[in-house]
Amino acid sequence: MCNPEEAALLRLEEVFSATLAHVNSLVLQPLLPAAPDPSDPWGRECLRLLQQLHKSSQQLWEVTEESLHSLQERLRYPDSTGLESLLLLRGADRVLQAHIEYIESYTSCMVVQAFQKAAKRRSEYWRGQRKALRQLLSGVSSEGSVGASLGQALHQPLAHHVQQYVLLLLSLGDTIGEHHPTRELVVNAVTLFGNLQSFMKQELDQAVATQALWHTLRGRLRDVLCTPAHRLLQDSQDVPVTVAPLRAERVLLFDDALVLLQGHNVHTFDLKLVWVDPGQDGCTFHLLTPEEEFSFCAKDSQGQAVWQWKVTWAVHQALHGKKDFPVLGAGLEPSQPPDCRCAEYTFQAEGRLCQATYEGEWCRGRPHGKGTLKWPDGRNHVGNFCQGLEHGFGIRLLPQASEDKFDCYKCHWREGSMCGYGICEYSTDEVYKGYFQEGLRHGFGVLESGPQAPQPFRYTGHWERGQRSGYGIEEDGDRGERYIGMWQAGQRHGPGVMVTQAGVCYQGTFQADKTVGPGILLSEDDSLYEGTFTRDLTLMGKGKVTFPNGFTLEGSFGSGAGRGLHTQGVLDTAALPPDPSSTCKRVDSLSLSLLLFLLEPWRQLGVGAFPVESRWQGVYSPFRDFVCAGCPRDLQEALLGFDVQSSRELRRSQDYLSCERTHPEDSVGSMEDILEELLQHREPKALQLYLRKALSNSLHPLGKLLRTLMLTFQATYAGVGANKHLQELAQEEVKQHAQELWAAYRGLLRVALERKGQALEEDEDTETRDLQVHGLVLPLMLPSFYSELFTLYLLLHEREDSFYSQGIANLSLFPDTQLLEFLDVQKQSLLSHFFNFRHLWPLKDLTLTSNQRYSLVRDKCFLSATECLQKIMTTVDPREKLEVLERTYGEIEGTVSRVLGREYKLPMDDLLPLLIYVVSRARIQHLGAEIHLIRDMMDPNHTGGLYDFLLTALESCYEHIQKEDMRLHRLPGHWHSRELW
Repeated sequence: MCNPEEAALLRLEEVFSATLAHVNSLVLQPLLPAAPDPSDPWGRECLRLLQQLHKSSQQLWEVTEESLHSLQERLRYPDSTGLESLLLLRGADRVLQAHIEYIESYTSCMVVQAFQKAAKRRSEYWRGQRKALRQLLSGVSSEGSVGASLGQALHQPLAHHVQQYVLLLLSLGDTIGEHHPTRELVVNAVTLFGNLQSFMKQELDQAVATQALWHTLRGRLRDVLCTPAHRLLQDSQDVPVTVAPLRAERVLLFDDALVLLQGHNVHTFDLKLVWVDPGQDGCTFHLLTPEEEFSFCAKDSQGQAVWQWKVTWAVHQALHGKKDFPVLGAGLEPSQPPDCRCAEYTFQAEGRLCQATYEGEWCRGRPHGKGTLKWPDGRNHVGNFCQGLEHGFGIRLLPQASEDKFDCYKCHWREGSMCGYGICEYSTDEVYKGYFQEGLRHGFGVLESGPQAPQPFRYTGHWERGQRSGYGIEEDGDRGERYIGMWQAGQRHGPGVMVTQAGVCYQGTFQADKTVGPGILLSEDDSLYEGTFTRDLTLMGKGKVTFPNGFTLEGSFGSGAGRGLHTQGVLDTAALPPDPSSTCKRVDSLSLSLLLFLLEPWRQLGVGAFPVESRWQGVYSPFRDFVCAGCPRDLQEALLGFDVQSSRELRRSQDYLSCERTHPEDSVGSMEDILEELLQHREPKALQLYLRKALSNSLHPLGKLLRTLMLTFQATYAGVGANKHLQELAQEEVKQHAQELWAAYRGLLRVALERKGQALEEDEDTETRDLQVHGLVLPLMLPSFYSELFTLYLLLHEREDSFYSQGIANLSLFPDTQLLEFLDVQKQSLLSHFFNFRHLWPLKDLTLTSNQRYSLVRDKCFLSATECLQKIMTTVDPREKLEVLERTYGEIEGTVSRVLGREYKLPMDDLLPLLIYVVSRARIQHLGAEIHLIRDMMDPNHTGGLYDFLLTALESCYEHIQKEDMRLHRLPGHWHSRELW
């Protein structure tokens, strides 16, 4: 059964639907073509508002028709269609929204007097429609204005309709009882439409007050302030208030803006960017805006309360983005609007932000959080802000004179200037990657020219206040030169080394980019000049040339046009180079490699000129500062850098300005996680695994440090820098890096312990530190430097290795049995040479029969030892290379024990010939470079131990293999190589 209230609702909807259609044809349709001339700005605005009202009216009619249809269905099929099927109940929110949109459109037209302006254009027509309007409306005075009548015609039916909704729904609720299933729906509908009545009243009151306000303002002020969106909430003429320091004559609070009138000046403040602070004396409160602060003072506490409450709730409403429902301040009342909010603002005051538009997060009147700054001249900054200043990661675009050319800075910022790590791509195609301080390049950084630059260059080194200063490497791609040395104020200044693509090396002193004083010049053929030079390294003045053959030329040098180099001096041919074949006879206590080292100490450049511990302080310092500060999370990315898109196409289109990038935490975790994991891996094996993982991750502090050191190493010693005269400079640098990485780990460990309230044990002694550096860190980091480092060893020992290769080729001509016999003949000379080096191994006698010697060859008993020794080339770790050598010795000893049928410890008089045999058959390339690298990089704690002994034995074998060519020429005829086969 249907209730009488449902039938009444049906009749109500039928009447309202017909009324809306009638109002549409009688009022709205005639208003539209009567709108002011669209060429007039106000005319266009009125036309837009009337069109919006017409659209809202149409939507309201459609909703009413749908509600009417649901009521008809309910009355037609009461048994199968429940009360909940009524649109007024199941879709009350939708019906409510249609009413709200109509009211807002209607009041917007009221505020700008759109009805009056439209009626004025067709006054004759509307005077003829008065009778029709009086029939439509009740209480329309014949003396009233046509505009007022039109307004009533568009509003009165709606107000009456909503009032009837509430009454009928209340009656329906009383009829169905408290326990009816649809009781809750009915109560909800009554509440919504009751609130709608309050909302309509507030909207109309505000529209009337706003409309009345325009009549009190002068023409210019009215033109500035009169907009459809404005709704007057408070006027200082009603509740007096004074504003300091700006002495405003009148204060107007709209629902979206605060306006201060001062003479002909209008100061407008977006309420989204107004912060309210309560006062202390009961009559005052304070407002913060992006560029100004104000004090509002009322005559009494009541006036202060009115203004503060309305401003506070107007701010709330503006931040919420829609009107409070049903009235201003409805709902839960927070103590204050949020301090942090998002908004857009264009700065007006003079200064660096003048005319710049900021869009993003704010806090108490200042940009704070993520945001975007745009200047009218095309400058853009996207990133993090703190208290109004760029702070944290940010991307800055600076337009250049050329079209579509920008300088792009992707950097960390501190208090408004670049500070920390950054990547800068310039419109010239140059790129800088490194650190900044106060907006200038400062610390370590790399500046590189574009790939198509006419004069390509790359500088890797230290900067001070925007200029190259300290230790740095510059490569001049056009001249094929690399400078390694000191800089000051952007110029080469102090000790330096110049390496050319042609293999020429210079070491001397520079001042203001020019060579000064004496220096050393090494040519590719190892000729040495000591003296003075011109700027392009031409010999000039007094000097001395030492030729590879030992001759010296000392005198004055010069050059002239068309004359080439000329000299006056003394040529000394008495000094001859040492004969390697006679060296061992005259200096039996020295190995060949040691002799060469003593004879050529000057061939290693840069050693002593650049103390290794001070070369790359710009790389170490940011890490030390980070650790000393306690590894704060906000500095993690400033140290580690970041991963951002660098495509120039993206940069030109500015699509990347969303500021999205890979944060270090995405790949390696927060610093808290890093430090926690570090504490869990302090045992030796666990520590080795942890360091291996950390060093392989470029987003871990240790991994970042290692990769930066790799970059400096490659910039110095790869390409043009691959010069044998830089080998010692490089190897001491690698050792220093290992020490610094261990110190960095200890620094992180100290911070991790301090966060747990613990303290790191006292400083390590030198022996403990060396054990960790050479035994733990160096093997893990050496692969990162090995390619460039081993190349330098290859070049330095190229001559020795060529002798060794020839000796291997000569020994390979021997069949295995004859080679063992030959090596036995040479045993005593080998031993005498070896024991001049080491007095370590006890001498024992061992005699092998011919059958036992033949068994060694027939069964290929030394094959396993040979294959084992060949593995020395498969690892870069000096300790692992020594372990290979130890296993090779074990294989040789095991082979002899199997032949003898008993366990036997080889004395040195039999080890050396057998080791030479194994080395000759292993055919290890560049064995000299391998031996010297192992010797330089091995753990000092192994000195005097088994590894040292075995390496010395291998060195002795290497040197004797170099001399086998000379020995073969002195053998009896039946050993001649042409008769071996």
